Amino acid sequence: MAVAATACTTSNTSDGDGSASCAYRILHQNRTYEDVTNVTFTVGGKLGTATQPACDDTGGQEETLPADTMTAYEVNGVPPEVAIAVGDTPADARLVAVYSHKELPPEVQKLIDGS
Repeated sequence: MAVAATACTTSNTSDGDGSASCAYRILHQNRTYEDVTNVTFTVGGKLGTATQPACDDTGGQEETLPADTMTAYEVNGVPPEVAIAVGDTPADARLVAVYSHKELPPEVQKLIDGS
């Protein structure tokens, strides 16, 4: 199933309260993955469970957003050590990759270039 990844944004309300601003990070197999947007990719088989860590940056509110678990999926043509897709179903999966915001792995860059 081919899926187009979409961007995740945060916002502030008009009364000054901000919404959660934690970066979208996923933990899977002792690796940390970060969100990659504007990429069309094909979801492969299930890899198991991934976790989005708890977020304590809730825009000034005193509560912490809890950790969330979801299914991790292969991304066709990309090793899972580089990128995976995560979501409750393959249709809502989003692409996440291991990178440091400096340079995407070449395998992920090829997906972007091919989109």
